[in-house]
Amino acid sequence: MAFGCSQIDVLVGECTPEGDEVVIGGTEVVPGSPPGHNPGRPIGNDGPHPAPAPIPPPIDQDFVDCLDDWDSYIRCFERTNEDVEPDEEDVVEIPTVTISDVVRFAPHGSLVAGEPDNVGVVGLPTNFVASADEHTVSGELFGYPMVVRFTPVGFDFDYGDGATTTTSTGGLSWDALGAAQFTPTETSHTYAARGIYAADVSVRYTAAVDFGIGWFPITGEVTSTGAAQEIRIFEAHTALVAHTCEQDPRSPGC
Repeated sequence: MAFGCSQIDVLVGECTPEGDEVVIGGTEVVPGSPPGHNPGRPIGNDGPHPAPAPIPPPIDQDFVDCLDDWDSYIRCFERTNEDVEPDEEDVVEIPTVTISDVVRFAPHGSLVAGEPDNVGVVGLPTNFVASADEHTVSGELFGYPMVVRFTPVGFDFDYGDGATTTTSTGGLSWDALGAAQFTPTETSHTYAARGIYAADVSVRYTAAVDFGIGWFPITGEVTSTGAAQEIRIFEAHTALVAHTCEQDPRSPGC
């Protein structure tokens, strides 16, 4: 079967008459090629020719061997991270902070209270309660803005008569414990003599600092002592009488 070429196709070289055959040149766009890119596949009388296969990237054999061992996975990725050098502008130098550096930020002290109403009876338990919560204090250290977080971890009670006790909490009221008055508690104390005693509690805190990139714990503890509380202890005497004080003002205890 004979084919013909137009004069324009012949002039631009797109068609060459060869006897009874017509050879038409051109390229075929490979599907998936990026816009504007036409690698082209020559088309001849024997059909399209396949495009050359892409060259695979080189294989890091050491990394492949490392992955063969499941326990070495983390070391494999650590090796890849070692090859990445951080940008000098992204490096933040964290100053070395000690517990003595954060003492001046002064964590909150705690005021101790004795039940009932800061009054007690000789020979009976007086219940003490102190409160302290986790809190933060903002400031500047070594020229950097920072935040210190204080967390209470210990309470040292001083009852004013030479007796002390240490607990991990500040104690609870009798009402919160669902207990009757003068019931012994973890933080209660029994005075042996009447008088006025100055009781106080020192709260021990752990600390962590944040310079804007996350919390860093500090080794050691910070102690904050609250103001002393005056506790009045009285003696109580009982006697079996036949009449009340109203009935007989001269009765014992009246």
